[in-house]
Amino acid sequence: MPTSHLIIKGRVQGVFYRATAKDMADELGITGWVKNTVDGDVEITATGAEERLQQFIEWCKMGPRKAIVTDVVVTKKDVEEKFKSFAVIRG
Repeated sequence: MPTSHLIIKGRVQGVFYRATAKDMADELGITGWVKNTVDGDVEITATGAEERLQQFIEWCKMGPRKAIVTDVVVTKKDVEEKFKSFAVIRG
């Protein structure tokens, strides 16, 4: 299954982006992780079936209701990562 790395920019911290991304990932069967970055972005590594992964990326471009997403930088990873679930990394 393909793996993508995402950097989501805009007003994405303090708006429940990570928690909502986890809910969406769980619903779509996506595994990986999400965390806040020190520069105010959200970073995600996601693995899943191609169609489901695309749906997840499209959701990331909008985010939760209070988010204002200005850009999503998507990088496909050559090496498939194996995750058991989708985790929210804090701190």
